[in-house]
Amino acid sequence: MSAAGIGRGIALLAAIAIAGAGGYWFGSKRNAGMHETQATAAAERGKGERKVLYYRNPMGLPDISQTPKKDSMGMDYIPVYEGDEEEAGGGVKISTAKVQRLGVRSVAVEKRTLDAVVRATGRVEIDERRLATITPKFEGYVEKLFVNATGQYVARGAPLFEAYSPELLATQREYAIAAQGLAQVSGADEITVAGMKRLAESALERLRNWDVTDEQIAQLAAGGKPQRALTFRAPASGYVLERKATQGMRFMPGEMLYQIADLSTVWVIADVFEQDIGRVRVGQPAVVQLDAYAGRRFDGRVTYIYPTLKADTRTAQVRIELANPGGRIKPAMYAQVELPTAGTTLLAVPNSAVIDSGTRRVVLIDQGEGRFEPRDVKLGARGDEFVAVTDGVKEGERVVVTANFLIDAESNLKAALGGLSGGTDVAGKKQVTHSAIGTLDDVDAKSGMLLITHEAIESLKWPRMTMEFTPANASVARVVKPGAPIKFEFVERKPGEWVVTRIEAQAAGGAKK
Repeated sequence: MSAAGIGRGIALLAAIAIAGAGGYWFGSKRNAGMHETQATAAAERGKGERKVLYYRNPMGLPDISQTPKKDSMGMDYIPVYEGDEEEAGGGVKISTAKVQRLGVRSVAVEKRTLDAVVRATGRVEIDERRLATITPKFEGYVEKLFVNATGQYVARGAPLFEAYSPELLATQREYAIAAQGLAQVSGADEITVAGMKRLAESALERLRNWDVTDEQIAQLAAGGKPQRALTFRAPASGYVLERKATQGMRFMPGEMLYQIADLSTVWVIADVFEQDIGRVRVGQPAVVQLDAYAGRRFDGRVTYIYPTLKADTRTAQVRIELANPGGRIKPAMYAQVELPTAGTTLLAVPNSAVIDSGTRRVVLIDQGEGRFEPRDVKLGARGDEFVAVTDGVKEGERVVVTANFLIDAESNLKAALGGLSGGTDVAGKKQVTHSAIGTLDDVDAKSGMLLITHEAIESLKWPRMTMEFTPANASVARVVKPGAPIKFEFVERKPGEWVVTRIEAQAAGGAKK
């Protein structure tokens, strides 16, 4: 080949090399641009989408899933996003969006005047001071009835019945003879006159003790004929509550024949709870409402506080006196009682802010930006809308008054989940989750305690033994039946209290079912 041809060949190879290098450079730049664009897009998507950490049980049970699923009732598990994780120090953090969805509202803790009303249930009873019982003091027979129906109204002095008594008739004759004889022996010696006088006085005393009227006695002394029957009259106006007298019956001394009650005033006996009795005073006004007269309020007054407490109900009885014009209020009616008490100024929170589990009373402190701290409190006097707090909160702190149960459930769930994954115990120390295999021997139906025979546990240096465990919740042991082999996880919630957080059924050979 000529020198010119060789030169053209070298130039062509150089051009090809340069073109290839340029193409490679442009290709590299293009690929780099594409990767950068994809990374930017991914970053942008990440800014708008929150990461789902896990899905929690919709009923608040300590059960989580890494993938969406439904519970046994067909309810979807709820996603928990990054940023909603539990706060340090025992609090809980909830996203601002969720706070708005829940409708969380908080108010400041401040001193308030508690205008409390003590409320109690009661029953209407007869005023014991207005009861009258008709009881003969001699033996006799009922000859005639004037009042023969229970519930009948009688006026004071109205005749009830006539009674015949041989003893009464004999005593009348004895007095009549003695009275007449005393008049005839007025000029005799002193011994005769004194004896006749003692005889007359003895007969007179018996007649008066038997409720013979002065008018009848005067007739006998004047020579009148002894009456065969004695008329018993009503000692007070009122209603006949009980009638045992019947025509022709024989009665004995001390036997109750009639009971009459004046119902113009009645009592309401209210059962006031032990914690409220200290605010009740004799003389304070009371408002009574009866189911029979809906919407009507009867005004009364506290007249007596009984000195003893009912041990079974932890209540003390308070007597309220109530006017009963027309007799509309009937004994044995049920009553709702309100006892207004004097107001006191104390540090207080709304009643709705307190979550009462029976053993603990907790309020949620709003720390702002979706952070809430559960706080144990001690409560004092209660009002209609507010309750005094003696310990646990300070003036000016804000407490949650709406949706606090939902936040508390969220907090309890996260605490339970922390226990499943090794959270903290009541002292704030890191909990260690232990695993073991064994047999679920029994589940106590009343306390829920689990009796488990477990194999040796290396992490605790425990030998094989049978012991009681506390379930984290009622659903832990529902996956297996007593007598079944299990694999379980547990933590020490507090010294000596071992809590089972998870149970899995095992096959007889130890494999998971």
